[in-house]
Amino acid sequence: MRQLVLHPHCDAGPITKVEAEIHPTDKGCAARFRFHGDIGAIKVPETREPERMDNLWKTTCFEIFWQPEGGSYYREFNLSPSTRWACYDFDDFRLNSRDAPAEVAIVSSHDETTLELSCEIESELPLPAAVALNGIVEDKEGNIQFWALAFEDGKPEFHSTVCRDWHLAGRL
Repeated sequence: MRQLVLHPHCDAGPITKVEAEIHPTDKGCAARFRFHGDIGAIKVPETREPERMDNLWKTTCFEIFWQPEGGSYYREFNLSPSTRWACYDFDDFRLNSRDAPAEVAIVSSHDETTLELSCEIESELPLPAAVALNGIVEDKEGNIQFWALAFEDGKPEFHSTVCRDWHLAGRL
C-alpha cells in the first residue's frame, strides 16, 4: 500500500495515516483504502444498502480518479464506508460531469484505530492510466481533512492531474 499525504492547509486531526492501493482487473479495478488513528473521533457513515448516491464527498469517504494516459477525459469514483458509491465522467477538468456506467461492491470495517474499505469496480477503465487515490475525513466537530498521493499548490483539488500519481500499465 502507498501512503497518502495530508493537504498542507489541513490541520492535524484524529487520522494520522492513510494508505491505499489499486490494481486493474479483467472487469475494471480493485482498490483498498485504510485510515489509521482515532476512528471514534471521526464521522463514519452507517452501513446502508449499496446504491449509487451523490454528495458522498461531503463527509468521510474515499475517491478514485482514473484518466487514460494521453487524454483529457477522466472517471471519478466516490466510495463511502456506508457501501454507497457514485461514478462520474468528465470530458476535461470538471467539464461536463455526468453519471458513468459502473457496478461497485464495497466492504468496509473499522475498529478503534483502523477503518478499511475494499472495493471491486466493474467499469470500462482504459489502460495505461494515471490514477488518483484520495481520502476525505470529517471529524465529529465537522473539520475536514483531505488526503491524496500528491497535491498541487493552493486549495485541495482532487480533480487536479497532479493528484494522479499512480500509473497503471496493464491488467493482472
